[in-house]
Amino acid sequence: MANIPSDLKYADSHEWVRIVNDIATVGITDHAQHELTEVVFVELPEVKQPVAAQESCAVVESVKTASEIYSPVSGEIIAVNKELDGDPGLVNTDPYGKGWIFQVKLTPGGHEGDDLLDPDEYEALIAGH
Repeated sequence: MANIPSDLKYADSHEWVRIVNDIATVGITDHAQHELTEVVFVELPEVKQPVAAQESCAVVESVKTASEIYSPVSGEIIAVNKELDGDPGLVNTDPYGKGWIFQVKLTPGGHEGDDLLDPDEYEALIAGH
């Protein structure tokens, strides 16, 4: 059974998002990292890059495949997890903590997160796979 923290929102493309004030931290879910197996490289987005919800902005490569990472929210990339350059396996070992991928400053006045899944909905999604 995948680890699905109750304080996060989820995209059906298997990204998680933690929104605090107007900053969203994004990573991939425990389920996604498990499906990818051993992550060997993370292509991070550019800081100051504008991003739209459901837009591809990063790539996670594993020994099995490369997978696009989509931003669950719209705004501007304000930070990337540089630790992943030297230790991409953090995505596997701590997907909801040290394995975060990027942060987005949300577009003011947007309804960011309204269309994301809550933990129960995400659990139902992956149970259907």
